[in-house]
Parts: sequence; structure tokens; C-alpha cells
Amino acid sequence: MQEIIDEFLHFIMIEKGLSQNTIAAYRRDLNQYRTFIESEKIGSIDNVDKFTISRFLGKLKDDGKSSKTLARVTASIRGFHQFALREKYAVKDPTIVLEPPKFERRLPDVLTIDEVDAFLNAPDTSKVTGKRDQAMLELLYATGMRVSELINLNVDDVNTIMGFVKVTGKGNKERIVPIGERMIKMMDDYIAHTRYKMIKKEITDSLFLNFHGRRMTRQGFWKIMKQVQLEAGITKKLTPHTLRHSFATHLLENGADLRAVQEMLGHADISSTQLYTHIDTKQIREVYKNTHPRA
Repeated sequence: MQEIIDEFLHFIMIEKGLSQNTIAAYRRDLNQYRTFIESEKIGSIDNVDKFTISRFLGKLKDDGKSSKTLARVTASIRGFHQFALREKYAVKDPTIVLEPPKFERRLPDVLTIDEVDAFLNAPDTSKVTGKRDQAMLELLYATGMRVSELINLNVDDVNTIMGFVKVTGKGNKERIVPIGERMIKMMDDYIAHTRYKMIKKEITDSLFLNFHGRRMTRQGFWKIMKQVQLEAGITKKLTPHTLRHSFATHLLENGADLRAVQEMLGHADISSTQLYTHIDTKQIREVYKNTHPRA
């Protein structure tokens, strides 16, 4: 079964162009699945049925896995069995009759405008690294891009003359996200001065560099973000996705078109963007008070 898993992972990497993070998640899910099947002494992949998969998902649930994780694991297993059938490694697909798990979509955490200001102003811009940190975080909030998209940017992806950033998202799909005058000036300054000071002997096209003059890593970015959060005094749970959520929420609260936000976020399905259209009770009351003729 391990050989089939390896073939499947190679297939989704080459044919579907999925990101390394997505492929790593598939690998973890399927390795867990294989271990479970081996522990059940099922033998051939053709002996796996929907009850086998249900027992595996039940075990994960008992282990405390979230509904969202269960949904992702189910998708991994479904894709794997479809591949095995298509490539004739198996004679049946047991996931055809498998019902997808239901899970609640929780509203993402967002920062207030004041919290965003405090966070983005926290880096010590008297230092070269502080200027870099501020430029990274400002660009993340200004565009709503994912952290993987941010750290993979090259200098040529930023067009300050036309005022946009070219972002390469999931499946290597490119999108254009506009940036405003403030961000344009900050990126011009960063590229011309700050980034120039961080370049070592090795020439690189990478936009954001670490202390060694190489491309910023996801782990390096996380450390920077946690340190800036500490300096800003923000106690909320804060991840790179929090800035993405805040970007979308603040745009929509100020009247942005849902389709435009979908394009900027790089969502393939608008239902993903609709998650941000929540309005709290205070806003509803305010709207009612200001618009109802007999309020």
C-alpha cells in the first residue's frame, strides 16, 4: 500500500501542481491511514470498505481531532482510492458510498483597526531587520495573501509603477492584487535601501530576505510575527491567517464587492469568501437605527 501512496503523492505533485504544504498534509493523512489498515490486518487494498474508513475516522475523532481535520483526512482518503481505482491498483473505490463529515465553519479571528495599527507599528524601524519586518507585515495585511505566497515573492512580482503585486497561489495560479500609495512608497524604500543592505555574497531574486541573505522561511516569519505581537501587546490568538482574515473583513465592512475580495484572496469558490460577510449584533442595530423609517 505504501507504493500506491507514493505513486499518488507523485501524481498530485506533478499533475495537479499542489503546494508542498498540501502534499505534506496528504502524506501525513495517508500514512496514518495505512498504519491503521495494517493494524486491522486487512491485507489487500480491495478488502477496505466504507466501514473500515468509518472506523479510522471514528478513531481520529476519539483522539480529539477537529471536524475540519476529519474533513481534510476524508478528502485525502477519497482522492487516494479514486487514484488507485483509475490506475488499476484496486478493483473498487470504497469511498463512493462514504458520506462526507459535517463540520461547522467557525468565524475566523480578526483584529480591530486599532489592533492592526498597533501591530504594524510595533517593529523597530531604526534597525534594518525592523524595516523588513514592517514591510512584510504591511504587505501581508495590504494584500490578504497567504504567508506561503508572501515568502515566495520575488522582486519582479512587485510593480510599484502600476501599483500591484503578482501573487502565485495554490495550484500555481497567478492573481494580481492592487496596493495603495502608502504600500507603494514602503515597497520602493524597502527594495531600494533595506533589502539592498541585507543581500550577502549570494545573488537572489527573493523579495524578503533573512539574516543570511537568503529567502525568508515560513518558520522565520512565524518567529518574527510572534515577537512583533509581543511588542505590540496583542493578547488575541494571532497567526499570519489572522491578517488575511482581517484584510477581508475590513474590506467588506467598508463596502467592498464580495467578488472583488474573492479575486484578491485567490478563493476558487466564493463560498469560502462568504465566511467573511458576518455582521455582529452591534452593527445590525446601528444599521437598523440609521435606516429604518420608524426606528
